[in-house]
Amino acid sequence: MKGRVIKSTGSWYVVQTEKGTKNARLRGKFKQEDLKLSNPIAVGDWVLLENEEDLESTVIKDILPRENYIIRKSTRKAHHSHIIASNIDQAFLIVTLKNPRTSLGFIDRFLVSTESFRIPASILVNKMDLDFKDKELDHLQDIREIYEPLGYPVYEISALNDDALLNQFSHLLKGKTTLLSGHSGVGKSTLLNKMVPEAKQTTKEISKFSAKGVHTTTFAEMFEVEEGSYLIDTPGIKEFGILDIDDFELSHYFVEMRQYLGQCRYNNCQHVNEPGCVVLEKLEEGYIHPYRYDSYINILTEEDSHR
Repeated sequence: MKGRVIKSTGSWYVVQTEKGTKNARLRGKFKQEDLKLSNPIAVGDWVLLENEEDLESTVIKDILPRENYIIRKSTRKAHHSHIIASNIDQAFLIVTLKNPRTSLGFIDRFLVSTESFRIPASILVNKMDLDFKDKELDHLQDIREIYEPLGYPVYEISALNDDALLNQFSHLLKGKTTLLSGHSGVGKSTLLNKMVPEAKQTTKEISKFSAKGVHTTTFAEMFEVEEGSYLIDTPGIKEFGILDIDDFELSHYFVEMRQYLGQCRYNNCQHVNEPGCVVLEKLEEGYIHPYRYDSYINILTEEDSHR
């Protein structure tokens, strides 16, 4: 029997089949394309199920090939990775201007991951009902000026009290499997409860002491918004640690650099301080945003320090 994993608790999985949902466990270990994974099965996976001889339990016999997946460094096991979700049509990164503030570096790390697996991504600025200072509005302006020209749509919403914008958002989900990601406290669960009231995801207030979110979602879970449309809610992420990417590959996942690759004097140019680097020339000419280039260098040096 074929089914799709809609919830993972680490040891048991809830699988949606044509005959309804089934609780299933994993049989044995699966080899995962030479990846060291902390979770062999992810929400969004298509799997083959088999009933045990006693007919009272169901096991996952095999995982069908994934079209794509979002993966990050495991927070629990060194040198291991964690698949956040698989078989995704699009990803929405929910960001906030305050309570908590989402940094541009965090956004860039997420976008590098979606680019590396060719998953279309958009930015959803939540909590637009709050009162903002000039520096916070400047942050919103930076987000718009940096990411919209690169092909990443930026939407402003208030998950708490803006039904008109939420209706617009719902149209973007039709017929797709959509991943929601972001820091703890940005309002993923609140948004999901508005879109899928029966989800009843737990929400908590932002800590007044730290102005940071409190983890409310423990495991990734997929919800059906309407027939053929699915939302995947994910645990809040403090830092998005991307997988080891070859130094010479990283620039491929910065879309503004991609068009200049292969034009530098040296084939192995890393676009740091090499003579004849076209990327550095375009940076000086203003075709590459300095914030984005800073993110590129930060990721490059961070990955090098872990090798």
